[in-house]
Amino acid sequence: MSADPSSLPVGGTSGLCHETTAAIDEAAQWLATTPRRLCDKPAVPLLRERFGLSAPEACQAIATANLIKARST
Repeated sequence: MSADPSSLPVGGTSGLCHETTAAIDEAAQWLATTPRRLCDKPAVPLLRERFGLSAPEACQAIATANLIKARST
C-alpha cells in the first residue's frame, strides 16, 4: 500500500518547498554580499523581516552565506 501523496511534507522528504529554498538562497546571497555594517539588526531577525523566513530558515541562510563567503576567499 503506497502513501497518500497529500500526506507527504511539501518538497518530498526534505520538508522544504522550492519557494522556501529559493527564499533561503536569496537571503544567503544577500547576506554574503552585503557589508555587515549596513545591517542594522542581528542576522536572524533581519532575515526573518526582510525575506519572510522562519528562524530555522534564517539559520540555514546564515550557514549558506558563510559557505558562500568561505568559497570566495
